[in-house]
Parts: sequence; structure tokens; C-alpha cells
Amino acid sequence: MSTVIAARNAIADPGAFRYQRHRPEKSLLYQLVSKHYPVFRQQLAEEGRILPGYVQREFEDYLKCGRLEHGFLRVRCETCHEERLVAFSCKRRGFCPSCGARRMAESSALLVDEVFLRQPVRQWVLSFPFQLY
Repeated sequence: MSTVIAARNAIADPGAFRYQRHRPEKSLLYQLVSKHYPVFRQQLAEEGRILPGYVQREFEDYLKCGRLEHGFLRVRCETCHEERLVAFSCKRRGFCPSCGARRMAESSALLVDEVFLRQPVRQWVLSFPFQLY
């Protein structure tokens, strides 16, 4: 189902899900990473070691994910003219629970809506790493 069709269905359904901004800074994982990651990097630097670049990017992007101060879109409903701010996400596959869950939901929706409709399927098994993009 395309995002346009999903949006139209949501407008037609008065009990549809209402968007609530993700607040990662309130999660325990975010608080632990933001508190201990800089200390961890400093300890490694004192030992003359560094994290690989992809690990550093994963941490830094995770700390920016869902935070309005790191960028957002202003979205406006064409019907009621209500506006919302939607923060940018990191789109990482590491340990960001929000982006990981979204990717999982998108992949399963693609399989169910487009791939498995073409052929009758009795059973399907997916193994890690699985990527449709």
C-alpha cells in the first residue's frame, strides 16, 4: 500500500492513529548512550585506540535521531490545516529501536502486500540479514 493510499485511508477513518512525536531523549537506552558514549570515546583515546568510523557514525546518528534540534519537517494537513513537526530519523540498522522497528514494519508490509500476493505461500522464513532496499 502506498503512503498516499495509507494517508487517504487514515483520513477516512476517524479512529485512525494520531501522530505523536517520538521523544528518544526520554528512553533509557538514549540516556545511557548519551551519558556514557563520550566517556567511552575519551577512555579509548587515552589508550591510543579509536572506534571504527561506522561505529562512531552509528552512535552519533542515534543521538541525533528524532531530535527536533537536528532537523525536522513541518507537515500540514490539507483538510484541517493542523501542523506538526516531524523530526528526522537516523535510518540506521544498528541499535536504534525506532528506525529498526520502522524498517521491519516496512519490509513485512512490502512482502505481505506485494510479494506474497503473486504466489500462494504456505510458509516463509526470513533470515538475517534481510534487506529489500
